[in-house]
Amino acid sequence: MRTNSYIIFISLIAAFGGLLFGFDIAVFSGTIPFIQPYYELTEAQLGWTGSSLYIGCIIGTLFTGYATDRFGRKPLLIVAAGIFTISSVLMGWAGSYNMLIFWRIIAGIGVGAASMLSPLYIAEISPANIRGRMVSINQLTIVIGILLAYFINYLLADAENNWRWMFTSGAIPSALFFFCIFLVPESPRWLVSKGYVEKAKEVLKKVNGGSRVNDDIRSIQAGVRGEVRGKLSDLIQHGVTFVVLLGITMAVFQQISGANAVFFYAPIIFEKAGMDVKDQLFQQIMIGAINLVFTLVAMQLVDRLGRKKLMLGGSSLMAVWLFLVGICYYFNLFEGYWLTFFVLAFIATYATTLAPVTWVLISEIFPTRIRGVAVSVSTCMLWVACFALAYGFPVLIEWLNAPQTFFLFSGICLLYFFILLRFAPETKGKTLEQFETEIIRH
Repeated sequence: MRTNSYIIFISLIAAFGGLLFGFDIAVFSGTIPFIQPYYELTEAQLGWTGSSLYIGCIIGTLFTGYATDRFGRKPLLIVAAGIFTISSVLMGWAGSYNMLIFWRIIAGIGVGAASMLSPLYIAEISPANIRGRMVSINQLTIVIGILLAYFINYLLADAENNWRWMFTSGAIPSALFFFCIFLVPESPRWLVSKGYVEKAKEVLKKVNGGSRVNDDIRSIQAGVRGEVRGKLSDLIQHGVTFVVLLGITMAVFQQISGANAVFFYAPIIFEKAGMDVKDQLFQQIMIGAINLVFTLVAMQLVDRLGRKKLMLGGSSLMAVWLFLVGICYYFNLFEGYWLTFFVLAFIATYATTLAPVTWVLISEIFPTRIRGVAVSVSTCMLWVACFALAYGFPVLIEWLNAPQTFFLFSGICLLYFFILLRFAPETKGKTLEQFETEIIRH
């Protein structure tokens, strides 16, 4: 019980990066009704304002992949926390539109770093039998961050300089994360890979207890000895290229499935259904609450049902819900609660399946020595897809109109279902070393 409590403790601290990640990507949506008229933004400019964060995310993941393999997981988490704190304040009180964009890009570097470091760290610190549940803590804190941002946006909607305070509010949890991250140990797998075996044993004793430490060390050492060097060129090798492409595919489809269009631009979606600003922001709180509840459900299912079943069920159901959202817009079915129900059902499905399981799989499927670089590349492509969605959605929904936009997202989810059916692996209950042996031989 003590050991499990310690794992939960350090996983929660590491996953605090996920909370800030969720907060930063969601807080912008509440500023839309205020920042667009303040700067007189066109739809394309609004898309650029929202998506500029993800330019930083791309930079952050590319830099962090190399840095974390060289300097360790913990120091980079500390740097990410510092970036979160500083950028939150300077985004809120930027003196011009260009400075706002600049600080959103800087904030994105912290978001990108945390998005890959938190699940990577938790996966490497957790025993195989509870690893999926522990990595899902990261997704739980992401959705808590999203809900927190929505709630703060709603409370600040009537305040003077409302959109500035919305951005600035992120500095409080960021500072807390910065101080707490000093309490966690370094990843034992990284320590072994650098020759710090005794330090790794100390960490593993706290995590797993003393009985399995030597077995765990031997398993990690075997994985490290049999691995290739962590360079980009090493990603193009027999048994490695396939799994890298698979990781990229899962990362990209998680972003273009349509869920982030709802998270980022719910005010636009509900404005087209005739809701006023307060109603739009309240709908976001409902979205955030549903997202949180069903993420808790996912944490109970990911190690019980397995990764592949959840991904297949999620992609197919999401296609159905998005199609029904498109039907609501096509036939103007805005009386009653049909639109709200279908949107919330879509978010519930996403929160139970694609949202957490994608991160679990990305943290599991890559070989140890190249894991940092491979996770970096996959997460970078995730942010490229996220940038494209965030930039393009305001323009897309005006160009195609709402029904066609949601029918398009429905088709994307259906396509993903068939890709998963053919190629997705099952990693449930396997150690990282066991799975990497299987995938390389395959």
